[in-house]
Amino acid sequence: MAADLSEARPTVARDDDNDRRRERLRSAMPWLLALALFTLYAALAVRDQQRMITTGYDLGIFDQAVRAYAHGHLPITTLKGSDYNLLGDHFSPIIATIAPFYLLWPSVYTLLLAQAALFAVAVVPLSRWATAELGARAGLAVGVIYGLSWGIASAAGFDFHEVAFGVPLLAFSATALGQSRPRAALLWALPLLLVKEDLGFTVAVVGVLAATRGAKRLGWAVAAVGIAGSILEMKVLIPAVNPAGYAYTSTLFSGGPAHDGLIGHLFYDATHLFIPHVKVITLIQLLAPTAFLAARSRLIWLAVPTLAWRFLSADMVYWGTMFQYSAVLMPIVTAAFIEALIRRRDRARLAAESPTPAQSPAQSLTRKWWRRVGRISPLVVGLVVTAVLFPRYPVAKLALPSTWSTSPRVAVARSVIQRIPDGASVSASNTLIPQLTDRTTVYLFEPSTLGSVGWILLDTQSDNVYPELTSAGFAQLVKTAEHEGFQVVESLDGYLLLHR
Repeated sequence: MAADLSEARPTVARDDDNDRRRERLRSAMPWLLALALFTLYAALAVRDQQRMITTGYDLGIFDQAVRAYAHGHLPITTLKGSDYNLLGDHFSPIIATIAPFYLLWPSVYTLLLAQAALFAVAVVPLSRWATAELGARAGLAVGVIYGLSWGIASAAGFDFHEVAFGVPLLAFSATALGQSRPRAALLWALPLLLVKEDLGFTVAVVGVLAATRGAKRLGWAVAAVGIAGSILEMKVLIPAVNPAGYAYTSTLFSGGPAHDGLIGHLFYDATHLFIPHVKVITLIQLLAPTAFLAARSRLIWLAVPTLAWRFLSADMVYWGTMFQYSAVLMPIVTAAFIEALIRRRDRARLAAESPTPAQSPAQSLTRKWWRRVGRISPLVVGLVVTAVLFPRYPVAKLALPSTWSTSPRVAVARSVIQRIPDGASVSASNTLIPQLTDRTTVYLFEPSTLGSVGWILLDTQSDNVYPELTSAGFAQLVKTAEHEGFQVVESLDGYLLLHR
């Protein structure tokens, strides 16, 4: 008997050790996933900068703003005007939090890595919630569906944007709502007022949902603060910095020219909310990775303010799936998916526990099999849809050999750029601007900037010209510069450097 007990104790100890290891792995998995996603996003962003396919609009703009914050100044960005304060464009003071890191490493890479980290850390609360409720495999699947989602992939592959801060804030807030922690959800949501002026309306929706989940008074108060905050930013704070007022009011509603007056505009917007069809395609792509289950969760209401202003806008760029505009929707849809899966599981458990007529072993086995299929099929659908959509968006470029090779023109460009001294004032092509903003004062190459600079740096072979210029118009600008006293210093492989 003593021998049997002694043999049992090591077995029990081994089982306990295995359980602890599995639990540690479950706890670490969301963070390991975040690390893997950070590596992907950072690799893409760094290679884009190294290959000179980033742009002044928008990476250069934000680099100038963060650089100004780092030196204790207002976020003046000469790319949008000689004394243009970026707070007069979008109200995004939260980007000042990057300034201490920028002092340590004054480079656009600081912004790109910060954005990669913000996108990646958002997976932690989502994956952790799914793991706790649905198991480790479900937590991993949900993390992959978020991390490789087209909205994050698009944003990670297009410069830097302030909405990167909104992604983890919404992930933590939506997760807290789903876990019935309304006060935590409100605390995570309030900083969204510092990310972008339209996100106050999303804060309001968080407040309403929190009010229905236990924090009634505080929830309604935060809802009021969110609406008031957005209106204050659009109508008071931004116009106080920008004499021209809030620049995006004119594009906010798409009311057609044939409809005069408020009623006409409202009618037009209501009937064209999902017209043209690109808006419907965006909605389908948004919900398809969740097997459309996200639409069954009230958390999906968090996406309504962002979708509303985009679909009501007259600017067609907002309607589709490209660029950074959908990034804030990804954690919302993922959280709604998790909540829908949890409720689906709970309903299945109730059905399984309810009395059923006597069944044969084969019938019982079939029923269990269908329950298992019903449990995992939405995750399988989500992974398949994510995999199908993934190649269309920038992160997939990491699998291409061209991403890891550098054009010989880049080396030529760097040799030309090195001739510009630190602290110089430069008018440059859009794609060359991010190579200069961390050490010079840069303007976008156009007629109005020629009198403010001592250097001009152009890529005459780039097809990414902003603002759009014809080849004849571009040549005329160069002639104008030469007429104003600029002389060609270097002309190599399509790169043209002039100095006054």
